[in-house]
Amino acid sequence: MAAAQGEAFVGIPRIRYEGPDTDSMLAFRHYDANELVEGKPMKDHLRFAVAWWHSFRGTGSDPFGAPTMRRPWETKGDSLEAALDRVAVGFEFMEKLGVGFYCFHDRDVAPEGATLAESNRHLDAVTARLREHQERTGIRLLWGTANLFSHPRYVHGAATSCNAEVFAYAAAQVKKALEVTHALGGAGYVFWGGREGYQCLWNTDMKRELDHLARFMHMAVDHARQIGFTGQFYFEPKPREPTKHQYDFDCATCINFLRANGLEKHVKMNIETNHATLAGHEMQHELEYAGLQGFLGSIDANTGDPLVGWDTDQFPTDIYLTTRIMHVILKYGGLAPGGINFDAKVRRESFEPVDLFHAHIGGMDAFARGLKIAAAIRADGRLDQLVRDRYASWSGDLGRRIEAGSESFASLEQAMLAKGDAAPCTSGRQELFENLVNTYL
Repeated sequence: MAAAQGEAFVGIPRIRYEGPDTDSMLAFRHYDANELVEGKPMKDHLRFAVAWWHSFRGTGSDPFGAPTMRRPWETKGDSLEAALDRVAVGFEFMEKLGVGFYCFHDRDVAPEGATLAESNRHLDAVTARLREHQERTGIRLLWGTANLFSHPRYVHGAATSCNAEVFAYAAAQVKKALEVTHALGGAGYVFWGGREGYQCLWNTDMKRELDHLARFMHMAVDHARQIGFTGQFYFEPKPREPTKHQYDFDCATCINFLRANGLEKHVKMNIETNHATLAGHEMQHELEYAGLQGFLGSIDANTGDPLVGWDTDQFPTDIYLTTRIMHVILKYGGLAPGGINFDAKVRRESFEPVDLFHAHIGGMDAFARGLKIAAAIRADGRLDQLVRDRYASWSGDLGRRIEAGSESFASLEQAMLAKGDAAPCTSGRQELFENLVNTYL
């Protein structure tokens, strides 16, 4: 195949849906963007987004070794010129892959300058280029955010730093990131500090730091309204890494923080699978908790290695995982204006450009299968019926009165004194539930 002028991914065609029987590994077997599921096209259920940081800035370096990634277009270092050139590379990739969205941190798309003013000029220049490619392709920004964790100034955190000037610098950086997100028509903005937490409580004023974090988020919400940004704000839970304890540990912690500080009307959750497992939860748990509380917003799609106890950010290929995720998402009415962002990176050993396609194709197919299986489970209804049967006593007179608030400890005591004992419980039938789910896979 002849390469188009300036083509970065030479020899790689647009990825098409070819069905389960295709022999091509550069084709979708299950993701058919326009296939209707529960009356809506797959692309609108899934709203796939590419993560700029891992896909286009990842190097393959780790604490034990140098970068490994072969990226023929990376010849100009971390310069503004390189960042501008990289926009065409990113959009070529997304066009060939057939996704409708992308996500970025400010420092992913534009290099940090010697001063804040220079950093802002870099970001403005890249924003103009991003806008041109968005208008040309129709690909949209799902959400933007600011990198408040890489630079040494954020060694003690950003909004929770013990240094007031660092707080002020972070505020200025987020102000600019919000303005850029708004200029690009971003559907949302994510709060993810990365280092908002502590290593040692002896040297930490936790209340003061949490108060500062709340003040910071209120400032962001206020500025967004001032500039006319009406996109959804998200808070991304992240436990432990890189600090001993982070203030955004899990969904329950984040939602409690938002409600305690009057932010619950403005912010929902952006939930990542690998972060859920680091918090000791399944992704299904985090989604369910956020959903029942009314805070389900968007997700970062990845997975971790069960043998490695840190955030490995691998691409998701486990159909059981994606089925559980999509079952909860369908239950709570979908993610829009959020979506499914592949916050995942190819392995250090998978260093050729084509590996980026294999990774995303596999993840998109896994979520497409999960979507279809989850829809089939819902349409069949047997799982829901088994759950209703398990809680059948709550549909009786006593259960209805308790749920209606018309009973008290005293009245319930009288009921049990008269009856003598509670009726025996029925079996939980966990194995039956798990076996039933497996029949759909």
